[in-house]
Amino acid sequence: MLNCLRGAAALLILFSCAFLGRLEADDRIPIKVIVVSCFEVGNDTGDTPGEYQYWAEREKLLTSIDVPGAPHPLNRNADGLYGTVSSVVRPPKDGKPDHLNVAQTSELIMALCLDLKLDLRKTYWIINGIAGIDPARGSIGSAVWAENVVDGDAMREIDEAEIPAGWPYGLFAIGTMKPNTLPVRDAKNGGWGGAGLSYTMNFPLNKKLAEWAYGLSKNVELPDSPALKAWREKYTGFPLAQQPPSVILGDTLGSARYWHGPKRTQWARDWVKLWTNGEGTFTTTAMEHQDFMATLTNMASHGFVDINRVMMLRTASNYCMPPPGQSIESTIGDESLGTLPAFEADYRAGSVVAHELLHLWSTYADTIPGDKK
Repeated sequence: MLNCLRGAAALLILFSCAFLGRLEADDRIPIKVIVVSCFEVGNDTGDTPGEYQYWAEREKLLTSIDVPGAPHPLNRNADGLYGTVSSVVRPPKDGKPDHLNVAQTSELIMALCLDLKLDLRKTYWIINGIAGIDPARGSIGSAVWAENVVDGDAMREIDEAEIPAGWPYGLFAIGTMKPNTLPVRDAKNGGWGGAGLSYTMNFPLNKKLAEWAYGLSKNVELPDSPALKAWREKYTGFPLAQQPPSVILGDTLGSARYWHGPKRTQWARDWVKLWTNGEGTFTTTAMEHQDFMATLTNMASHGFVDINRVMMLRTASNYCMPPPGQSIESTIGDESLGTLPAFEADYRAGSVVAHELLHLWSTYADTIPGDKK
């Protein structure tokens, strides 16, 4: 579905590029910093919060700009901070529920980039959302700046009951014949249509920028509570999971499939290691950010955005596996305890970075934080 969507955008990109050269920078709205959330519940303000509401309310993102084709308007405040969200969960219309459309992430990025009234060439992106966290890496309520976004969607799969002896699981890369193996340019491995393959599932972010964002926000106080503490204590054998919420660095895996449990957690650890040449460490998992990165990378190749200015912030609403000794069914999909703290952590960690970029725009417009001056 996403490939079709991106392919259909090719003509739009060519059309836009033809007109882009005719527009001077002064004719477009230069966006310094944009916050992009993954989902909101109902209205942007005044009701049950989603990932975007604290940003909209506290930053007074009240001025609305219509972006044709986008699932949500672009909002801004008087200081020049922009914000939007890719999916809005609303009550059924006329008794008919909406589809669960993960592809809206790509639709949003393409709509923003192809809107000729917007100039995104120097924009800093803070893509944020809640996530599951590996208890080996951190605790519920923590905020994680990513250095790599690893795509966990396209792969080969064999049912666990039918896998060959010695396999840890039935998930492995397209163009290979067993888990934890990278594809090579060899037609014998049978890629698409028998073609030899050489590709990556990793979207490396600007490491220096991620480290800068982490350094700026690492001392931010994140919300904690007796309930969170009691839940953390259940994760015996995972000392980092038992610590209070904190801001950390870590790699994130994106998959439209909501997976859960210790076996899939081990797969995620292995998958991130595989596609980052052993350098990355799986920390959080969510459903949309691989699609954000795929589309932003495509748009960057056409000059619409600078991929080195993209940041990914995921905050932990839950652990991606149950506490030791507890059944998987007891915790899968249960984000009730950590959702609001994760929303709060996202705003507290992310807003420090957004404010710094806006306050010192005269410096950061042409010099990306972490770059040599």
